[in-house]
Amino acid sequence: MTRVNAAFVNSVLSRSLATRGFAVKEYDLAVIGGGPGGYVAAIKAGQKGLKTVCIEGRGALGGTCLNVGCIPSKALLNTTHKLHEAQHDFKKYGISVDNVGIDFNKMMENKDNIVGGLTSGIEYLLKKNKVDYIKGWGSFTDANTIDVNLNDGGSDQLKVKNTIIATGSDAAHLPKGVLDIDEEYVITSTGALSLKEIPKKMVVVGGGVIGLEMGSVYNRLGCEVTVLQHTDVVCPFLDRQIANSFQKILQKQGLKILTNSRLIDGVNNKENGVSINIETPKGQQTLETDVVLLSIGRKPHTVGLNLEKAGLATNDWGQVEVNHFCQTKVPHIYAIGDVAPGAMLAHKAEEEGVCAVEHMVDGSGHVNYDAIPGVIYTNPEVANVGKSEEELKAAGIEYNVGTFPFMANSRARANMDTDGMVKILACKKTDKLLGAWILGANAGELIHELVLAMEYGGASEDVSRACHAHPTLSEAVKEACLAAPSSPSTSEPTAATL
Repeated sequence: MTRVNAAFVNSVLSRSLATRGFAVKEYDLAVIGGGPGGYVAAIKAGQKGLKTVCIEGRGALGGTCLNVGCIPSKALLNTTHKLHEAQHDFKKYGISVDNVGIDFNKMMENKDNIVGGLTSGIEYLLKKNKVDYIKGWGSFTDANTIDVNLNDGGSDQLKVKNTIIATGSDAAHLPKGVLDIDEEYVITSTGALSLKEIPKKMVVVGGGVIGLEMGSVYNRLGCEVTVLQHTDVVCPFLDRQIANSFQKILQKQGLKILTNSRLIDGVNNKENGVSINIETPKGQQTLETDVVLLSIGRKPHTVGLNLEKAGLATNDWGQVEVNHFCQTKVPHIYAIGDVAPGAMLAHKAEEEGVCAVEHMVDGSGHVNYDAIPGVIYTNPEVANVGKSEEELKAAGIEYNVGTFPFMANSRARANMDTDGMVKILACKKTDKLLGAWILGANAGELIHELVLAMEYGGASEDVSRACHAHPTLSEAVKEACLAAPSSPSTSEPTAATL
């Protein structure tokens, strides 16, 4: 049989595809998804000299986080926190203001402007690092070929040496017919970021991070917010001591929290309100509300990728399994962020994106999953890194505990913002930091001292021996580390802290 020249075949194939409206392009790396993991990976690849393309069908870079997640929600949390301070705290500071209110439309416009500025900034960074950006939806034809349905019409076909799947996640829905989402009266976090007016009443189904953040936003705007949580405490993944204190503070702020309670079903009467039936420890009840926010978790987004054509499949959780380099079972295809196992956090996705690129370039790459922080951006904030007491007990690990309340911290007292505490968990034998928990103002900033210490295997004594400026909130971190029994001190506050 005559052997056909491969170059000739490829030439004929390329001309054939071109006549069908395809443009065949070749890349070292294709990143499917332009969220925090995807665009960070693409930029890193460009910096490493790889010919790279980033494929994003949303029409704007930044993924869920930047467009309808982390960033817009933090803009609303910041604005409403300032409103709450002006309405409730200024008087005790000696500041006189009258008739403080909110221009809801202006607040939403400001949020949109922040998002728009950041998305355009990412596009600039891709261009600066010589990364091509294709607006469209990518799917596998085979393990080295990706078809892109372009947003403007037509298709591109890409021949790629490596691929990173960074397609993120979607809000989880209830079974069809229980209470269907319309993003106007029955909403997800996406709808909560774009309501046209402030509802008088809102029921939040799910007392996790997103539910409590958005519930706090509307509570501060004067909305009567009720949170349904199916466990006996909100955010059950937190250290139990922290979770209990956190819940009490939120209740003091006006959030009505119904624990051990779940949604049974409901009827969306649109402008006439939403009626829901719930199961509580006291039996079934019916709640009437203007808006229901369904905040029951997120699920990996893999629809339309045609993973099977690349030799891949998802696990029972809808995730693409990977090794510690973020490689799938097809070695030149990687998966990062929400579509891969692990916490659904933007910064975790970023670290994995860098890891994947470094691995495909030189075989290196590393993510320390024990040193990835988590933050809840309510007021007060909750931040953590490492293990909780409950996790250490379950693992049979002996540990010491050091705690310090912000009530005893001079800067917190001066700021008249003393809710919360710092909690340190250290190995009983070695004093190595195993977990750190902060409930309080600026917890999301304070936690990184402990993240750095844990990244390098530090002990509580290492942190406590470092000089901390006075007066600062960070002194509470030092004192909590001093309070760990293996540290060369007692749990009594030092004179400088008072």
